[in-house]
Amino acid sequence: MENKNQYEEALESKYECLLFDLDDTLYPLSCGLSVQVTKNIQEYMLQKLGIEEAKVPELCVSLYKTYGTTMAGLKAIGYDFDYDDFHSFVHGRLPYNLLKPDPVLKGLLHSLPIRKIIFTNSDKNHATRALSRLGLEDCFEQIICFETLNPNYKTNVPVDVNGTELGQGSRILDIDEYMNQPNANLTLPKTPVVCKPFEDSYEKVFEMENINPRRTLFFDDSFRNIQTGKRMGLTTVLVGSSHRSSGVDYALESIHNIKEALPELWEANDKTDNVKYSGKVPIETYVQA
Repeated sequence: MENKNQYEEALESKYECLLFDLDDTLYPLSCGLSVQVTKNIQEYMLQKLGIEEAKVPELCVSLYKTYGTTMAGLKAIGYDFDYDDFHSFVHGRLPYNLLKPDPVLKGLLHSLPIRKIIFTNSDKNHATRALSRLGLEDCFEQIICFETLNPNYKTNVPVDVNGTELGQGSRILDIDEYMNQPNANLTLPKTPVVCKPFEDSYEKVFEMENINPRRTLFFDDSFRNIQTGKRMGLTTVLVGSSHRSSGVDYALESIHNIKEALPELWEANDKTDNVKYSGKVPIETYVQA
């Protein structure tokens, strides 16, 4: 009887929540939408912020690597612009027809009676539109996005390392010059934007949605986001690559491989009908799909 109880406890679902990134996670990078996002960001930097054309591509990448998103970086180094205007320019002009309905993924998600939440750096309009194009709008109980993570975004401003506000007219930091010749006496300014891959964004999500990271699976295509998730106690699933490295618990070439890589999600829910007592407690193993 003791062994049977241990077996049944082991089959209890270890996870009570599935936390999903959106872009390049629920749909493949190969669809081309991300390329259009980058193009629009660079056009915004050129047309709206007046940044020199030759500097735009490298600056776009540098800010993304340093601050998590290019938008967060632009705010940090002193550019003054409206967040809604940025999102409208970058996402409002996207060719959403590149996204196709995914009934296979919809069926997989609906077959799991576990909390499912979107955790994206994108704005809500983009998230809802992308999910609608994919046919997944009814698969998630909540969308955590830019507006959720930054409820006071209409008034927040960047601050320097001492917490002093960098108001309009402040000197724009040349981050590329800094990256090429780091000044030991210069500390990069903070961004007012809360976003992945920084820990405060994860902490906000856990608090807002009452999430226990130890019982949550986190799906993302970004290795940086996955690494932070692992440090925060999440079980991590890298999507878009079958290569499992440090901080990655599971690696899926496609989100469609979720059932192949994580069959225990379904087995735990079906245990009363399908489980046969073997007298042994199963040992957890990692499956690479």
